[in-house]
Amino acid sequence: MKTWKKIALGLLAVLLIAAIYFYPKYKMLQHTIHLFDDDRIVENFRSFDAIWPTTVMPASANPHQYPKGEEMVLPDSFKFYDKDYSSIDFLKDSWTTGFLVIQNDTIVHEKYYLGNTESTRNISWSVAKSFISALIGIAVEEGHIKNIMQTVDEYAPELKGSGYEGVRIKDVLQMSTGIKFNEDYGDFNSDINRWGRGFALGQSQDAFAATLERETEPGKINHYVSINTHVLGMVLTKATGKTITEYMHEKLYEPLGMEYDGYWLIDGENMEMALGGLNLTLRDFAKIGSLYLKNGNWKGKQIVAEEWVKSSVTPDAPHVQPTADDFGYGYQWWIPEGEVGEFMAIGVYNQNIYINPTTNTVIVKLSANPRFNDADFVPSSHHSVIELYREITKSFNN
Repeated sequence: MKTWKKIALGLLAVLLIAAIYFYPKYKMLQHTIHLFDDDRIVENFRSFDAIWPTTVMPASANPHQYPKGEEMVLPDSFKFYDKDYSSIDFLKDSWTTGFLVIQNDTIVHEKYYLGNTESTRNISWSVAKSFISALIGIAVEEGHIKNIMQTVDEYAPELKGSGYEGVRIKDVLQMSTGIKFNEDYGDFNSDINRWGRGFALGQSQDAFAATLERETEPGKINHYVSINTHVLGMVLTKATGKTITEYMHEKLYEPLGMEYDGYWLIDGENMEMALGGLNLTLRDFAKIGSLYLKNGNWKGKQIVAEEWVKSSVTPDAPHVQPTADDFGYGYQWWIPEGEVGEFMAIGVYNQNIYINPTTNTVIVKLSANPRFNDADFVPSSHHSVIELYREITKSFNN
């Protein structure tokens, strides 16, 4: 064979190998860049497993199906800053894909929109953080983690020399690490978006976390940093010797009777996107709400320690207290101001699990709101949606 033909074939082979290696990463990057486009966001939020590498949690061998009660009619409207908003229009305008109301452990309202169904697995975004918190609590109860006053680098030595060195696990749980971080999803160059593009290319989240620097003293200021939850994931995997997927399947997924397979998105090092990569169905998301409503007890078995649940939803320091203008923060749970003990798991683009212990209510909302970053758009506000939930629970006060 002539030399030029050998060279051409060699170049072709290199190009083919490069295409095989880089094309999936290119697809993931393109998917990320266009993730929130109006014409793609709904489908994107329910089809991550078509693009991204994942790890799967099989449905429980003993699935729990909530009984269905008499269908409740949602309130016609609710008030937000003394203005009336139509409940149905609000759900539509926030691009709701699934809405579930569970009262006294019974489904009283369940609706799907924009093509989602009861078997659709939807991205959790930061709702996943509350699941990670539960797993940390279980690991503490089992003795894998000795104490949340320990520092994270005791379990994840890769963090030594970073802003996380010397930061207590409790401070990470309460989003009070003092880490410098820009969480603005609307800013292309923000830290969270830099992380997202790196994740799409398969880069190590552990390595990214180790690059972050400290801005303020830990334990003093509540500053929301999503990578904090990844650090909790690092601690969890090192402490238990299991992946997040394995540990969650064993400790939560199987015991809670999850009805459908769920999955986590993973990076190029096979580490789960602990900060928001959990994909479940509407009803399966609800089960952690029901678990926490019962103080960690499920059908007579204590899955999460009662003390951990109570500590998780009780702000215990001045910097994490709720105010009239902002929610308080527990161990990866949000706590609104009020007297009825409400708490929430909240994810961007309007994902919610709302728990009201006073009325024995769990509400789950999954959404794909492309206007989420518009601060003037009322349906994007966490403060507006909680007023809808409160109006719904008024029906159960009698």
